[in-house]
Amino acid sequence: MITQFEHIIWDWNGTLFNDVELCADVFNNLLKRYDLSPITVNDYRNIFTFPVRNYYEKAGLDFNIHSFEALGREWMDEYELRKQSCSLFGDTLEVLEYIKANNIQQSILSAYPRETLLEIVRITGIEKFFRFIYGLDHIYATGKTELGLQLIEELKPQGKILFIGDTVHDFEVAEHIGADCILISNGHQAKEKLLETGALVLDTLLELRILP
Repeated sequence: MITQFEHIIWDWNGTLFNDVELCADVFNNLLKRYDLSPITVNDYRNIFTFPVRNYYEKAGLDFNIHSFEALGREWMDEYELRKQSCSLFGDTLEVLEYIKANNIQQSILSAYPRETLLEIVRITGIEKFFRFIYGLDHIYATGKTELGLQLIEELKPQGKILFIGDTVHDFEVAEHIGADCILISNGHQAKEKLLETGALVLDTLLELRILP
């Protein structure tokens, strides 16, 4: 049950914030600008990985022609212009309220840049639920293992920690920081990939309320 945990660490993009279709669309616009074939949302979820430069390569972008840094900036510039067209997953608020009511602390650990992460969390109106909000200091989503270790150092937990995310990388981070892990399958990676980790995989956040 969720109540066994002292603290829950949340991923942001694709876990609490429903931006999967936007991310795939922005990526398709990038591919089109460089005369590459667009991909479907399912294709995107099958190739998405960390570090994100790896899925850029899988889609055919050649870093010998265009640097990853330049491509990543193009992607992020469009994403930032359009991000407010997205919203929280429909059951996010109910689940956050449930966890708070059980006196479990919550934080966010994200590969999204910290300043823009703080901005969008405030815009969605859920900042009050989180003790800490950790994001990267750059836009290139290289990964968040070191950031996770920093968060654990700041939390100084006395009990069990749960990390909830939507990618294999979230599972890997949970292992590194000594946390249990639950993955949600309606985010940035296909359910089949998540199941390969051996972690508990749920289809929606609301299932967290009915765990045995």
